[in-house]
Amino acid sequence: MTRTASTVIKSAIVATTVALSAIVAPAYAGGYISFDVQPRNAEEAAAMRAGLGIYAIANGIKNGSIKQKGFGNVAGLLQNGSGNLGIVHQQGNGHNGTLVQNGNSNSYGLFQFGKNSDGHVVQNGNGGTGATFQWGW
Repeated sequence: MTRTASTVIKSAIVATTVALSAIVAPAYAGGYISFDVQPRNAEEAAAMRAGLGIYAIANGIKNGSIKQKGFGNVAGLLQNGSGNLGIVHQQGNGHNGTLVQNGNSNSYGLFQFGKNSDGHVVQNGNGGTGATFQWGW
């Protein structure tokens, strides 16, 4: 192995160790992890919109809903426009979440689980879709 290859491997090991420690460290201190899902094309947007629509039908939602199961949760939903579907779902304790939709025919879901997650989404324009999933500890 050349000196350059050895240096690259050592650098990769150090970078991986640092990255893993950053992921593991918050688990001891408390915190949350968040994933934003945005479609990359029309087919993915249609699939996401269908998934949110199925969730809405199953939960009796027409345009928007805040569903909270737990204690000390705070949520808000503001819709400016028509044909929007907004979902804020909080399950657990101490969540803080808001969703603002400006425009028409948008759909978005903010889903928070565990405890003490914090999520705020603003959706501007027409025909957008997406979702945010958060887990707190």
